[in-house]
Amino acid sequence: MKRDIILAGVGGQGILTIANVIGLASIDAGLFIKQAEVHGMSQRGGDVHSDLRISDKEIASDLIPEGKCDLIIAVEPMESLRYVPMLDTEGWLITNTTPFVNITDYPDIADVLKEIESHKNHVAIDAEKIAKVLGAKKSANMVILGAASPFIGISEGKLKNAIKKLFGSKGEKIIELNLNAFDEGRKIADARK
Repeated sequence: MKRDIILAGVGGQGILTIANVIGLASIDAGLFIKQAEVHGMSQRGGDVHSDLRISDKEIASDLIPEGKCDLIIAVEPMESLRYVPMLDTEGWLITNTTPFVNITDYPDIADVLKEIESHKNHVAIDAEKIAKVLGAKKSANMVILGAASPFIGISEGKLKNAIKKLFGSKGEKIIELNLNAFDEGRKIADARK
């Protein structure tokens, strides 16, 4: 088992929380993991991405070679496209469709979504809307993680246990909101596989 994953978004969207959940689940599954993070100039609103490599064998480097990424998980649609050259021809692109417009020349969202849809293996969902309907508007990242979960190579149960562990100190209500968000994303991905 080996998965090379790129997580992408902007500061404040919960990319590193997704990385933490996948990391905890990987350790629980007895897998090896390497991670590299890049933060934009400003934490909130700046570009954030993480290379995450998971394997049942030791991993030498934390960086993913171009064209070898198995999965891009993005909480921002334009940021998902930034890393498409890294994607393997059979890789999956999982992204939120709600833009985080933090620059004056942000491209037309219809053009961004059209480019995303041109990739044969993609799941593009309005995670912000789903999270808001669930009463968990800060959990759009967990909706995206749920949508990506069938492609990660770690059991759904281990990912959910990692969510419980990560949010455990915040109380049962926060855990439940995040698990519900994860479940909604998972349902959408399962329907599109």
